[in-house]
Amino acid sequence: MSLRVFVPRDAAAVAVGADDIASKLEQAAARRGIAIDIVRTGSRGLYWLEPMIEVATGQVRVAFGPVSERDVASVIDAILAGGPHALRLGIAEEIPWLKRQTRLTFARCGLVDPRSLADYGTHGGYKGLERALALTSDDILADVTASGLRGRGGAGFPTGIKWKTVAQTVTDRKYVVCNADEGDSGTFADRMIMEGDPFVVIEGMTIAGVAVGATKGYIYIRSEYPHAVEAMNAAIAAARRAGFLGSRVGGSSHGFDLEVRVGAGAYVCGEETSLLESLEGRRGIVRAKPPLPAHKGLFGKPTVINNVLSFAAIPFILAGGAKAYADFGMGRSRGTMPIQLAGNVKYGGLFETAFGMTLGELVDDVGGGTFTGRDVRAVQVGGPLGAYFPRALFDTPFDYEAFAARDGLIGHGGIVVFDDTVDMSKQARFAMEFCAIESCGKCTPCRIGSTRGAETIDKIRAGERVSENIAVMEDLCNTMKFGSLCALGGFTPYPVMSALKHFREDFGPAPTRLQAAE
Repeated sequence: MSLRVFVPRDAAAVAVGADDIASKLEQAAARRGIAIDIVRTGSRGLYWLEPMIEVATGQVRVAFGPVSERDVASVIDAILAGGPHALRLGIAEEIPWLKRQTRLTFARCGLVDPRSLADYGTHGGYKGLERALALTSDDILADVTASGLRGRGGAGFPTGIKWKTVAQTVTDRKYVVCNADEGDSGTFADRMIMEGDPFVVIEGMTIAGVAVGATKGYIYIRSEYPHAVEAMNAAIAAARRAGFLGSRVGGSSHGFDLEVRVGAGAYVCGEETSLLESLEGRRGIVRAKPPLPAHKGLFGKPTVINNVLSFAAIPFILAGGAKAYADFGMGRSRGTMPIQLAGNVKYGGLFETAFGMTLGELVDDVGGGTFTGRDVRAVQVGGPLGAYFPRALFDTPFDYEAFAARDGLIGHGGIVVFDDTVDMSKQARFAMEFCAIESCGKCTPCRIGSTRGAETIDKIRAGERVSENIAVMEDLCNTMKFGSLCALGGFTPYPVMSALKHFREDFGPAPTRLQAAE
């Protein structure tokens, strides 16, 4: 008898013992004289169940989790006997939390061996590139535009327009850059896809290169993601060996190659022009726009720069058709969004769904409320620069325009949950302090405004001329919002002003409400 067991090599799973589980599985099988084939996959994204292992049984995979080292022996015995086990979750695809998702971008994540090009091809990989190579540049751009895909990095700019601008610019050289500097708190979708399905990013970037006439691409990954760096480098090498990268992509006349570059930990390098400065070997400082990167980007050449999730969505669009993608979602928010649930939440993980679910559904239903069991008081959507939404706004659909209408932003799709013990004045101060630490220093509103903002909130919290200092804070936020060169200073007012607007009782001398909650 032999067993085929799937164990995630995703960083989050490894952090809670997945490598040790894989080792214990081998030892347990050896003691029983059983052959075992352990396939290291990405994560399915059900992080509260990690390490979650899956065992091939006929045509299905049965999941167990969260598995600890001491559970391995009993799990193996249950598999061999075909009997029950306390950690048995049933057929993986039938787990309700996973089954209710609409997985387009993450369809293969947790299913395939991310290091296997053959596995990628078996599950529909490179079908998008195959079709793209048979189309003209204009046809590819038309598909991307018709799909309604908008930048998944946070700005939500239409991808088709950006690509078309680069394609129409005449020059001797163009570039494609992938922004994998995922620095927002509560976000991990970029890391998950790079570790769990790296070929989809490579395929998406290659299609971009073919569409705009670029021959070189760079993936800029934050240094805190060593597993992603390793996975992307391995996948690039495999794609190059198979002829999907190089001078004749897929046997065509198009040339395109990729290279990974690792950042040095600056949050501001998630901003596209700072990232380009860093790629060129300089300190990550924001560039004034115009010129836009689409006209004058990397090394002064026209550059397509998109987020990991944007490129990862492209193969589905080219393979399945623009309409198939655009049929999901609502309004101007088309397709699906990989939503990341984090913070004080019962069921934390990645949940990919079409735009349109309400914030309340995502937090209370999908996320299961707080991990502590206390009431949800606030959620922050869109990273450390996102607005704080109270329960009164939980009817807001997860959609770019719906959030903007309520002075919020969905950003990279991260949702961080807080229970009723949170002090929102501290959260507002953290936003200013974070901006002060991470500012590149180029513009005065961000560099000085954030420091003065933290000082002003300290005065408010101490009860010092509260009304007057709140007025100062509002004026300061207005200056930062409209005067900063980039979104770091421009978006910092969102968490501050939303905290002031919706949780005014936390701004004052004694935090009596918090004491009462205890």
